[in-house]
Amino acid sequence: MNLNLYTDGSCIGNPGPGGWGFVFLENGKIFKKDSGGEAETTNNRMEIQAVIEGLKYILTDLEFEDAELKIYSDSRLLISTMNENWKRKKNLDLWNILDLLLIDLRKKTFKISWHWVKAHNGNLYNEMVDKIALKEAEKFGGRMTKVERPKLF
Repeated sequence: MNLNLYTDGSCIGNPGPGGWGFVFLENGKIFKKDSGGEAETTNNRMEIQAVIEGLKYILTDLEFEDAELKIYSDSRLLISTMNENWKRKKNLDLWNILDLLLIDLRKKTFKISWHWVKAHNGNLYNEMVDKIALKEAEKFGGRMTKVERPKLF
């Protein structure tokens, strides 16, 4: 069985209001979307939280075993930490939770792989979770404003 988890975190200001979102796909079809946020956080915390929430959903609400789970994120910090063992300097509380969830998934014989996706590059599901996370950040008090570059000539 092929399972894909697309995740994203957003923060308006850093720190500031933030949001996270995930989209879970089973065999190429959307199975679950979820989101949340915090009034005062950072973008990296929201990136990690998105994965945590997606994994919690998989562990508590689904009965999968012997599955291949691909996790996608546009966070280089997250993906490089997982794939290249980058040193964890901040957000250790979240990294510890993530580690425990991964141990539980591996007990169910999940094969887990981590994949970086370039942000704002047309990937359907990455764009979807980006919008979900931003909407949550706005709900928690943030406001995105479009800044137009002045015409010089």
